[in-house]
Amino acid sequence: MARLTIDLDDRTHRALKEAAARQKRSMDSIIEESLELRGIQPCGAAREIATKARAKSGLGTEEAMALAVEETRRFRKEE
Repeated sequence: MARLTIDLDDRTHRALKEAAARQKRSMDSIIEESLELRGIQPCGAAREIATKARAKSGLGTEEAMALAVEETRRFRKEE
């Protein structure tokens, strides 16, 4: 397992520590879950998800890519 050091402002650190205590979880698990929810995953995992989704959708490679580009653009406009 890799280690990472990050700097948080005191307010964020305190909030994270309190959330971990309330949820009876480690701060590490909350941070890791947050990253996963933001879509931060190894390329292999993302490729596997895309392959499974494409297989279930019945779309060809070009159709799937066009849909992915369209959805990505729409998502970025919403942010």
